[in-house]
Amino acid sequence: MAIPYQNSRTLCFFLILSFGLCLVITSAELERFEHPTKEDGSLSFLVLGDWGRRGAFNQSQVAFQMGKVGEKLDIDFVVSTGDNFYDNGLASEHDKAFEESFTKIYTAKSLQKQWYSVLGNHDYRGDAEAQLSPLLRKIDSRWICLRSFIVNAELAEIFFVDTTPLVNKYFTNTEDHTYDWRGITSRKDYIATLLKDVEFALKKSSAKWKIVVGHHAIRSVGHHGDTEELIKQLLPILQANDVDFYMNGHDHCLEDISDTESPIQFLTSGAGSKAWRGDIKGLNKEGLNFFYDGQGFMSVQLNPTDAEIAFYDVFGKVLHRSHSSKQLHPST
Repeated sequence: MAIPYQNSRTLCFFLILSFGLCLVITSAELERFEHPTKEDGSLSFLVLGDWGRRGAFNQSQVAFQMGKVGEKLDIDFVVSTGDNFYDNGLASEHDKAFEESFTKIYTAKSLQKQWYSVLGNHDYRGDAEAQLSPLLRKIDSRWICLRSFIVNAELAEIFFVDTTPLVNKYFTNTEDHTYDWRGITSRKDYIATLLKDVEFALKKSSAKWKIVVGHHAIRSVGHHGDTEELIKQLLPILQANDVDFYMNGHDHCLEDISDTESPIQFLTSGAGSKAWRGDIKGLNKEGLNFFYDGQGFMSVQLNPTDAEIAFYDVFGKVLHRSHSSKQLHPST
């Protein structure tokens, strides 16, 4: 039976309204957290990846040195680049591994600051939703983990990106692993929306320093090497929007690689526990400034004109420093 004209217009209106609301929901801006700088306008933080092993594989020793460096630098927070809990993430939001691999390990006073974390591929092998649960913040108030989000630290904006869904092999060659894709009903739509949101946020940002954090490397000479999906889909967005640093984990090493087509530095800090000694690819070494195949972590110190990156080993020794400068006021 034909729908009367007036009813048809009403139905059309509601369909448009519903579709519009759907667009608003799927293209919402990334959630933001405000984190002020120090009184002098500076900012410092530590970066750690691939760590949660209940203290094993030197995780506890790395944590101890992080505490000492954190105190010396008076850090404002800690960034985790993912693979927070091994081998298969958390089993649930009540999994004791959260406290045994996090709360009871990073006990130094200087580390009792906010921890901003993304998910890694190993986290997706467990209950990925558990790490996003507000219940974990009640257990340990330091913990903030979302799929993708922004930390606005005034001097710098840090854009956390959920890179695991971008990597094809987790969908095509799972190697008997089970991944928790409950929050990703359509991979194609999820990736398109994520990239659109990241690009929009970067374009809108007026921060002096723009930093992007993901689990997977864009460039690496370590075990996994370059991530082609990120080179194709994410890197052009970073290059077009004046990003200063891309920080990641995934490869269990420490790295500093310069982009050959932009000022971006690719910084790997994925050595929070188990490292892969001697596992270095003989592939694309262009722009390689530093590589270390042992355990350790990274520090970042920022002020309006300078950035200093330092890499530390399990004994707290500085292995490599990188310094970047920019004008206080852009030239006209």
